[in-house]
Amino acid sequence: MAIVVNLDVMLARRKMRSRELAAAVGITEQNISLLKSGKVRGVRFDTLERICQVLQCQPGDLLEYRPDDGGPAP
Repeated sequence: MAIVVNLDVMLARRKMRSRELAAAVGITEQNISLLKSGKVRGVRFDTLERICQVLQCQPGDLLEYRPDDGGPAP
């Protein structure tokens, strides 16, 4: 997948656990885990906003584009 989620990196930088983030954002710990692993197809902007507020970061700190090895997309 070309979009990489760096949530685990931001949690480590902020010395915060997934459980703490989940409670502060108001979503389940399982959903945080799915986000960290990149196994989600999308994220609501209001959820992304709350994550950014709690972690004091920008969306670009959490999401990164890495092109697939197959070349440019059609």
